[in-house]
Amino acid sequence: MTSEGRGNPENAERLLAAAVGLFSKKWYGTVSVAEICRAAGLSNGVFYRYYENKEALFKVILGRISDQVREALEQVEGETPRERLRSFAGVIIRFSEEHPDLVSVFREGQYRHFEYERRLVAAYTRSLGAALGREIGLAEYLFALGGLRFCAVSWAFHQAPAHLQAACDILADGLFRGLTFDPDKVFGGTATPLPLALEEGARERLLRSGRRLFGEKGYFETNIHEVTDGARLSVGAFYTYFDSKEAFYTELIARVGHDVRAFISGNLAAGAAALNPLELELRGLWLWLVYLSIDKHCYSIVREAEFVLPAAVRDYYGAFAAGYRKRPAHLRVTAAAPGIDEGTAVEYLMGLAHYFGLETAFDESPVNARALVTTIGTYLARGLSGYLSQEEMK
Repeated sequence: MTSEGRGNPENAERLLAAAVGLFSKKWYGTVSVAEICRAAGLSNGVFYRYYENKEALFKVILGRISDQVREALEQVEGETPRERLRSFAGVIIRFSEEHPDLVSVFREGQYRHFEYERRLVAAYTRSLGAALGREIGLAEYLFALGGLRFCAVSWAFHQAPAHLQAACDILADGLFRGLTFDPDKVFGGTATPLPLALEEGARERLLRSGRRLFGEKGYFETNIHEVTDGARLSVGAFYTYFDSKEAFYTELIARVGHDVRAFISGNLAAGAAALNPLELELRGLWLWLVYLSIDKHCYSIVREAEFVLPAAVRDYYGAFAAGYRKRPAHLRVTAAAPGIDEGTAVEYLMGLAHYFGLETAFDESPVNARALVTTIGTYLARGLSGYLSQEEMK
């Protein structure tokens, strides 16, 4: 339990500021209480006057961040829903630009302590509902905030110019304008699993063991001995194939990305000719959720890698974006929304899949995924324009 009111409150704030600086640059598991105290210029003993342990401090930081986002959202303004929607998007983008350290810390915390992600989702949902003048549900949240949050973080961390107008156009009018979809084409048929090797070599056994252990325990909590024991091999065998634990993890991330893309593209390929761009996108989203139900470890592995091996994760997402751009011109988003910035559109769609996956992988409450995909499909086709026009006509 925290006790910020005991002793000098300035010391509690110094410790908190030092921890934010460290957590934003290093993985939580590598930062020690002693390191936080050194950065704050305080003794280890002082730390425990204010915080029970490192996790307690981390939770205080996550709570503070969610409160700051909520306070920023209170600045949303505008006479009409369309104006308020643009203001809403601008607030989210500016927060990421102005507070990359807080965003970085929260992105790790949202997986470790999902209750703070739930708190942030509630703040976003209330603010978006206020902007639109009505209550919204999870599907509206995922459509509006999944892409927007992902783009805002990407632009801030890559120091890329923010495409606010493009994001607002997507929010208001969708990406696959004027298209409809046949649910049977999106959800019907069967999915073929990835091929299963009848006999595995030593390298494959190591990767399979590491995939399970890193997925269950995390990168820092798993050692090489456990990986080799799980593969029934010696530690020496590990170093025959991999130079280090980091090299092993890099290969694991690449393998996870390959498997996800292979599963989705392989199951899309056969019927792609009969799908329009919206149906293709929704079918791919549905297959992604199916894959998550099969491989429960893949999401945890990639999420943790954002902080351990960020370059490998950039390659992971880059491969998905490159695959999208290989689609025939008539199946790309620009065919349905001429003039839209395709880079923003692709990031927006990846963000939608990312946050949908987050809901599926980390939230223990049941999610009616098919119903959500169906409703999201209507927003991808027309955006929130139905809400906007109805409110502005009053």
